[in-house]
Amino acid sequence: MRSERHDLLVTPAEMAAIDQAAARSGIDSFLLMRSAGMAVSSAALRHFPGSVRFVVLCGPGNNGGDGYVAACALAESGATVAVFAHGDPGALSGDAARVRSLWPGPVAPLDTYEPTAGDLVIDALFGAGLSRALPEDVVQLVERVNGCGLPVVAVDLPTGVDGRTGEIRGAAFTAAHTVTFMAAKPGHWLLPGRSLCGALEIFDIGIPRRILDAGAGPLRLNTPAVWSGWSGELPAATHKFKRGHLVVFSGDRPATGAARLAATAGLAAGAGLVTVASGKAALGINAAQLTAVMVKEVEGKRELAKWLQDGRLASFVLGPGFGVGKKARDYALAVCDRSLVLDADGITSFQSNREELFAALASRGGQMVMTPHEGEFARLFPEIAGDGALSKIEKAQKAARISHAVIIYKGADTVIAGPDGRAVINGNAPPWLATAGSGDVLAGITGAHLAQGMPAFEAAAAAVFRHGAAGSRAGRGLTAETLVSAIPPIA
Repeated sequence: MRSERHDLLVTPAEMAAIDQAAARSGIDSFLLMRSAGMAVSSAALRHFPGSVRFVVLCGPGNNGGDGYVAACALAESGATVAVFAHGDPGALSGDAARVRSLWPGPVAPLDTYEPTAGDLVIDALFGAGLSRALPEDVVQLVERVNGCGLPVVAVDLPTGVDGRTGEIRGAAFTAAHTVTFMAAKPGHWLLPGRSLCGALEIFDIGIPRRILDAGAGPLRLNTPAVWSGWSGELPAATHKFKRGHLVVFSGDRPATGAARLAATAGLAAGAGLVTVASGKAALGINAAQLTAVMVKEVEGKRELAKWLQDGRLASFVLGPGFGVGKKARDYALAVCDRSLVLDADGITSFQSNREELFAALASRGGQMVMTPHEGEFARLFPEIAGDGALSKIEKAQKAARISHAVIIYKGADTVIAGPDGRAVINGNAPPWLATAGSGDVLAGITGAHLAQGMPAFEAAAAAVFRHGAAGSRAGRGLTAETLVSAIPPIA
């Protein structure tokens, strides 16, 4: 998975190891801290030039050290600066103690700060490494600052946001701007942390890319770099079967619309042919409302098995409006040797039979993408969903490992994870995608990518990204139908 530096996501533990590796390589850690603090002061002056006073809140570690550097730089620029510290500034050690000694002004206790109109708050208290509840005095200060509506520039991550999970540890600043260093952290993109960061700026403080790459894990932001190489131009001799044949299974007469949405999305997303496979009772209603999408009568396992002798049937979508039960399980297991998107009712149908599905995936050589939202994830992976120590990324990764499937863990902060440990967080989806039928469209786009021969992880990542881009193009008043017409070309 190729990536640019701004696509990287590193956990706080990985970033700490990267810092240590940089120091071992001979890079002066003091100069790195100075570069970080200067970036913060520059952002504060650039984005909030009208501030009457720059209030720097310094914590007991290196995040606080960045704050002291910023305070010195702001004072040297002629700004009015006030510094407040959590704990005893004299207890600082290493680089943080060194930069603290360079600050020429007073350092007041944190609990003496009274938010005042015209203040810009520079939050250099705890940063991305926080993994425990904030002390009560810090919680009270955070609530006072947030209540006054003062602008906050966060150093690394707003204090109170867990950099690994994005969860709030008691309380958290609502930042207008966040400056982080070298690479974003999961907490910048996972909710609720993502909603508290404001504008995110990633500043290169001088750690070589080779060290950053060596220390970074398999996490990335979902961008076209993830599926580069799988979205090339079509050769002149292309015909429809070379673009792939996607099959979408339809439910019974009262619930056929979801399958048609998935099918039309699959055609718009690039599948060469799309067929809605329908029982006899629903055949007429599907045929009456489809044009370029074909309809095929498939009534039960026997007819399905006969049809599957056609090896050109490349990928399948099962779940939208299909119904929960044995029929869904039978159909899913019948196509486990090919490419399958298991969505909605298809997922819920395996709530009590998941091991049968996972074993079939492991043994039959097919590839599967599952698309659970929060409730469906909890039904299929209750022990993972209930583990409060895991981040959304870690939950998706664990589910992918045990299921042998790619997981699209849907939500406002959708995570895509593969059985090999790779994971990406999607960040381009507008909130108005939360509408009926939107998930059916996503399933259809994913199925189209699989039909065209994309590997499951890349197919899923590209589908989620195109789905988000379609939402932005369709606008706030979108419906699932208008979303289909807004699907952009694959990047």
